[in-house]
Amino acid sequence: MSRLSIPSDRSAVRRRTAAQNRGLKPTLVLAVGTFAVGTDAFVVAGFLPEMADTLHVSTAAAGQSVTVFALSYAVLAPLVATVTARVPRRPLLVGALLVLCVANLGSALATSLPMLIATRVAAAAGAAAYTPNAGAVSAALVRPELRARALAVVVGGLTVATALGVPLGGVASQWLGWRAALGTVAGLCLLVAVGVRLIMPSLPGNPRTPLRTRLAVLRRPGVLTVLPLTVLGMAACYTGYAYAVPALGAAGIPPTSVSLMLFLYGVGAVVGNLLSGYTTDRWGPTRVLGTGYLGMVTCLALLGWAAGGVGVHPAVVGVLVLVWGASSWCQTPPQQHRLIEAAPQEAPLVVSLNSSGIYLGIGLGTTIGGLAVTSGAAAAFAVGAAGALAALLFLLATAPARRAGSATG
Repeated sequence: MSRLSIPSDRSAVRRRTAAQNRGLKPTLVLAVGTFAVGTDAFVVAGFLPEMADTLHVSTAAAGQSVTVFALSYAVLAPLVATVTARVPRRPLLVGALLVLCVANLGSALATSLPMLIATRVAAAAGAAAYTPNAGAVSAALVRPELRARALAVVVGGLTVATALGVPLGGVASQWLGWRAALGTVAGLCLLVAVGVRLIMPSLPGNPRTPLRTRLAVLRRPGVLTVLPLTVLGMAACYTGYAYAVPALGAAGIPPTSVSLMLFLYGVGAVVGNLLSGYTTDRWGPTRVLGTGYLGMVTCLALLGWAAGGVGVHPAVVGVLVLVWGASSWCQTPPQQHRLIEAAPQEAPLVVSLNSSGIYLGIGLGTTIGGLAVTSGAAAAFAVGAAGALAALLFLLATAPARRAGSATG
């Protein structure tokens, strides 16, 4: 019997390894889904004036739909992860994408601001169910040494959407109208749902665990020291990004070239995200995060110096914006890697908490930037640089505690 069991065990190992190697293929499909989710979150900002005119409200009132989406996502992500814990992963992801599809169709057909707000909350619920689980599934489909790269691929869809969402919204509203633009997002969600259903292997849900027991993960030092860093780091990079047009104008960039600068930010975001996945697997998350925060401090400080009236060549500003994008979006793969390493049995929950942290950071950074920019664009960049420095110091102060916590927890 022992002789027969050895080949059987080896065959099982070979099949499991082959399945993990093939896991990168469905990961690409999952990344298209995160692109759809990210586009849904950011595309609205590109056609707020047109939407406001159609609904007969002010642009600021229409902008509440963006705020409601972000806050709803931040609140719902951990709750949805808890409620849907036992649902098999494939139908859960497909269902989340279908909710997004219907919600975006509802937004496209909205005839009043309350209807628009309600459909944006529904869209946030679908996004909260999809994005964290897409990240956790991608990590489960590959070998451990490829985990960060798989996470980077999935997050890459979000970074591309972050970079292109606002420009795509502006272009789509001019060519198609804002209703058709949201309808296109709905169609993309439906297409990805079909792809996930056809390509992704079947994965079970997690065992049923009481909510209080599941949320006890927040008491683990390895988790407790990671999540605040997500909020702090994302707030630092978004302090200036929300006001990039006037800020870059103060740095000497003419209005006709601002779109090019934002495109460079997007290129940097995608490259930084993908490289961080590879380097995290090789060198570890702490070193990658430290390098990213140091780069963010440097480029934001120099952009603030340029915005202060010092003559800087536009090509230099372009390089700084590129580094800004790379350092901003190199954070997510190593942060998710740290959380999954600290609480592997609660991967969907901790990844959802990290997603909440991302959106809270974006909201916090935008709010701080709005206060700082009243004192000039240089002040917004300076506050962002200070936030990045605080993130770096927080990382250096808590990384040893995280290792100790994960060793004991």
